[in-house]
Amino acid sequence: MTRTNLSDFLNVCATKQGKGGIDAAMVVLIEAMADTCRHISANIHKGALAGILGSAGTENVQGETQKQLDVIANDMLLESLAQTGVVAGMASEELDDCSPVRGCEDRPYLVLFDPLDGSSNIDVNVSIGTIFSVLQNPENGLITNESFLQAGHTQVAAGYVVYGPQTQMVLTFGDGVYGFTLDREAAEFVLTAERMQISEDTKEFAINMSNQRHWYAPVQKYIEELLMGKTGPRGKDFNMRWIASMVADVHRVLTRGGIFMYPKDQRDPSKPGKLRLMYEANPMSFLVEQAGGAACDAEARILDIEPLDLHQRCSVVLGSADEVNRVLSYHQTA
Repeated sequence: MTRTNLSDFLNVCATKQGKGGIDAAMVVLIEAMADTCRHISANIHKGALAGILGSAGTENVQGETQKQLDVIANDMLLESLAQTGVVAGMASEELDDCSPVRGCEDRPYLVLFDPLDGSSNIDVNVSIGTIFSVLQNPENGLITNESFLQAGHTQVAAGYVVYGPQTQMVLTFGDGVYGFTLDREAAEFVLTAERMQISEDTKEFAINMSNQRHWYAPVQKYIEELLMGKTGPRGKDFNMRWIASMVADVHRVLTRGGIFMYPKDQRDPSKPGKLRLMYEANPMSFLVEQAGGAACDAEARILDIEPLDLHQRCSVVLGSADEVNRVLSYHQTA
């Protein structure tokens, strides 16, 4: 069987016209992202041996305690992307404001990323990952936070790298979803999954059940029906999965179906949800839709949300289309 590495795949995409086609600048950007994530993977693989586990003693803009690897991964991505020659600015979940590449405002792309999603799992050796979203640079002068406030449907690329038993990159340019596995010996990502598809039907769901008492009625109703199994209105048994790492939970949904939910709840009704629209919900929704699934905030399509803030939060329901649409309908009729 012919082996296709990431560079070969990107070069083929660069020859396409229209949907799924990319330019030379995008090739450079994705190769830089992949190479940096390969080095992040190596750092994670060393873990305690390199003395880089544990808290960094600081908090990010959301008030969350940063792990040492959060900071390391963030700095590696900022430095690498700035040196590509094609990125005008970056925005990270770990930074208060965007990080423009000074004097390079005319470069074609902006990149948003969560350098290490699921970082609470770092010290216990559970899968974590890097999530990224690529936008066109509006080229309206200086790069500011407002430059990044583009709806999810305008993304030109999105992906994630999951650091687990294997290190895998999942990627879309708006024409299907492709998966690559890191060959550590060859130091390259190799194409291992083409046009990934999420089945419409499923028997798995992912949600943090410890928050059940706080959920609104539509979510309570939906989960209650799943838990009733064959004796309930769904007529079949469901299994619950929860890794507490969005990138790992969504990777499972992409590879074998299911639904992932992180709904808003009644603990603080003023907050629209927990997850970040720009760094998590948008790129993951883009990938899920490209794989034949659906993604909403329980009220509307996530990719149609007009962002108002760089660190905006939202409710997330994504995965198998039938299940997502059922949750949406329960909210609409509530």
